[in-house]
Amino acid sequence: MPATIRDVAKRLNVSITTVSRALDGYPDVAETTRQRVLQTAHELGYLPNRAARQLRHKRTDTIGYILPSGTSRFSDPFFAEFISGVADEAAQHNYDLLVSSAPAAGDAEQQVYHRWVCERRVDGFVLNRVRQTDWRIRYLADEHIPFTSLERSIDSLDYPSIHVENINSISNLVNHLVSQGFRRIAFIGGPDNLTIQYDRFVGYCQALARHGLPYAPSLVIQADLTSLGGYRAARQLLSLAEPPSALICINDETAFGVLHAAHEAHLSVGKNLAVAGFDGVQDSLYSQPPLTTVDQPICEIAHQLVRMLLAEISGEPLPERQLVIQPVLRFRQSSIKGD
Repeated sequence: MPATIRDVAKRLNVSITTVSRALDGYPDVAETTRQRVLQTAHELGYLPNRAARQLRHKRTDTIGYILPSGTSRFSDPFFAEFISGVADEAAQHNYDLLVSSAPAAGDAEQQVYHRWVCERRVDGFVLNRVRQTDWRIRYLADEHIPFTSLERSIDSLDYPSIHVENINSISNLVNHLVSQGFRRIAFIGGPDNLTIQYDRFVGYCQALARHGLPYAPSLVIQADLTSLGGYRAARQLLSLAEPPSALICINDETAFGVLHAAHEAHLSVGKNLAVAGFDGVQDSLYSQPPLTTVDQPICEIAHQLVRMLLAEISGEPLPERQLVIQPVLRFRQSSIKGD
């Protein structure tokens, strides 16, 4: 027969109320008592009734993540690593993760957020792929729903977020390509409304100007952050009368498609054509050849976003509400000319 809260109280010779408040983390319970309760509950195999606890605290002990995509992006290694990090950190705090997907910025996305908020399905949200003007941020702020985000919109709202240094990272990537002798450098981007598109494109343009390289509109293509989009964009660029000698991709998934197109064209990647991405997903180590990329710590960012979100949910002050991450450039064979 499973242990009950009454068994824990009896073992410790304290009241059931004391055990309950200790398990719920109330500050009026001495830390020594709390630890004794936790230890005894563990020894007896007692697990609190979660439904009752949620009812008392008016919380779901669940955080939400709605993948902003119109396609099956769960196969994208960035999202796989990001969701894994969110779920792992949530579990460490006895929170569940509720995941869904919806086409970005469409009616279906708004319906999912409205439903989850109105039905109180979650205590807060983790956002990413933030847009320059993002209705999700304004909506959640207006509804007083806690949230954190990877990247920020241009809205002048105060909310916890992590920003990856995109502009300088792409500029340094261009510096590297120029140092390797690649001077006709193309950029395959993503949807114009994304913050990462704006920042990374700015970094690309600034670096071209710094090196005295002309900006050529024909070398800039908008794709959709998928490997198929990268493949199609690369085929278009490589068919130009003056094709590029290097392609910078907004993310690694786009770059994987570019590598496929380059192999089809019988180009020696790293020698005849340089390819670089952004994200630093694990698969970038095992592409052929290994992909030069801007490596952002995806899992650690996800862990930190959850910690920030749980502090918001609990009303705890954050020492820093806006964190900046400096990613690391990984120079690999896809952009390094051999002898």
